[in-house]
Amino acid sequence: MARKLRVEYPGAIYHVMNRGDRREAICKDEADRQRFVETLAEACAKTGWQVHAYVLMPNHFHLVVETPQPNLVAGMKWLLGTSTSRFNRRHKLFGHLFSGRYKALIVDGSGSGYLKSVCDYTHLNPARANLVAGGQPLKSYAWSSWLAYLRAPSQRPAWLRVDRLLGEWGIPKDSPAGRQRLEQALEERRGAEEGEEFKAIRRGGCLGEEAFRQELLAQMSERLGSRTLR
Repeated sequence: MARKLRVEYPGAIYHVMNRGDRREAICKDEADRQRFVETLAEACAKTGWQVHAYVLMPNHFHLVVETPQPNLVAGMKWLLGTSTSRFNRRHKLFGHLFSGRYKALIVDGSGSGYLKSVCDYTHLNPARANLVAGGQPLKSYAWSSWLAYLRAPSQRPAWLRVDRLLGEWGIPKDSPAGRQRLEQALEERRGAEEGEEFKAIRRGGCLGEEAFRQELLAQMSERLGSRTLR
């Protein structure tokens, strides 16, 4: 069966997820986790990616990334390949670290709330997996972009972009008060039942308004037609 085309275009936003091979751990210790984040930073420097959210879980990761250039495939090939080689070299192993083909959900970034949905889904992942106890704040989980969101801009990595999520939460300024409001809002969202927005994220494909979906379908049809002509 032929693989689905990866739709790439300047300014595209994706929710990317990949699991460990056979659902095994992708990090053995804190040093592995730190190395993964460093490798992600290198990938952003090479590609120009802007990360809106990420979380590193025991056997998988989620990444919400914007690609100013149409280079998701090239960037993910480098990120996954480099992460695998560094992990194997450190632990004297060989073979696959990640399982099969990564999932990439295309997200409507028009400001209609879809970016907020995938970022919230990403940041809430440790709570859903019970890696954060009920009495602990979400920021107690270290391997996520959430803690960086709550810090001052000077304490964040340059490749993490926070303004668009703040905007979709209706927070006009990246200030101590704005960050406090953001934290309170997501903690309240954490206690609510998961809605239809999260179900759509799990289904994959694309997440957005109907006009956005139709535009993507047109791009895919055009690419399939050009392949046929060749």
